[in-house]
Amino acid sequence: MNNRAIAALCVGLTASLSAASEEAAVQPGYLERIDPAIDLLISPDARIEVIGSGFAWSEGPVWRKQGGYLLFSDIPNNTIYRWKEGEGLSVFLRPSGFTEDNPFGLELGSNALTFDLQGRLVIDDQGNRRVVRLNEKGFTKTVLADRYEGKRLNSPNDLVYRSNGDLYFTDPPYGLRGLNDNPHKELKFNGVFRLDAKGKLTPIIRDLTFPNGVAFSPDERILYIQVSDPKNAVWMAYDVLADGTVARGRVFFDANALVQAGKQGLPDGMKVDQKGNIFGGGPGGVLVLSPDGRHLGTIVTGQVTSNCAFGDDGSTLYMTANHYVMRIRLKTKGVGF
Repeated sequence: MNNRAIAALCVGLTASLSAASEEAAVQPGYLERIDPAIDLLISPDARIEVIGSGFAWSEGPVWRKQGGYLLFSDIPNNTIYRWKEGEGLSVFLRPSGFTEDNPFGLELGSNALTFDLQGRLVIDDQGNRRVVRLNEKGFTKTVLADRYEGKRLNSPNDLVYRSNGDLYFTDPPYGLRGLNDNPHKELKFNGVFRLDAKGKLTPIIRDLTFPNGVAFSPDERILYIQVSDPKNAVWMAYDVLADGTVARGRVFFDANALVQAGKQGLPDGMKVDQKGNIFGGGPGGVLVLSPDGRHLGTIVTGQVTSNCAFGDDGSTLYMTANHYVMRIRLKTKGVGF
């Protein structure tokens, strides 16, 4: 989701900034401890580090183990960046999304990124209203999904693979100017879709206002969806059935009190650690939620925070937060490490 419309001025963090002239503008972030159990996941003396700055709206981070580097989107600038320790920042793909005239909205570039089971980069090509796989040898794109029953998708936002090769993604209207009122919006719902390994596209959730972040529990029995609705800011949980559909949707965590308290941001993008704890962009920074839905604490970034990804050996959390990319060392590891 693009939370830039509600972004406040930088109150920022400690840091090794990409531009030294900005260093004076950044102040330390901190860990807000709500439950003592947070100390099992993040050391009380852990520090947030800024590794890049100057972006219009950073989103969709993913860590590539083979090569050891981070990829992330800058949606308005239509760019995917690459960051590697010791090498710094470089352009990986530009344009990352829309390349034609007369865009449907201001969000031209890619959004969330992930890798399929073969290690190929898969992109929510938000500006082009589709999900694509990148051929990195020629930097061409293979379209995986762009229509349902002949109607164009809204603007795919976040995505995650299941271990059987099924891809799940959210399709809110954030890439459309005017959102639900855009005359080019063809679907009557903002859905969550499943693209099975054979290429069949099926909507599995149709009744959420603004579905955004998506993730599985470590055993893949629960599908989590973040809803970035300022009137109903929640994390939802669904049981995953044998056929890949979902049932028994329920509120996993209610963030409305945080929104009403004036915390910046809305539920956006998330990742899950090996023990089932959820790290997700939300009101105040990156919220840390236990597997039973308790709010253990918040990594306060001082920015409207979109998303996060585990990297390095799995114990570093990389966070995309407005104009910045940040990281913090953890005592836990992400799923897949």
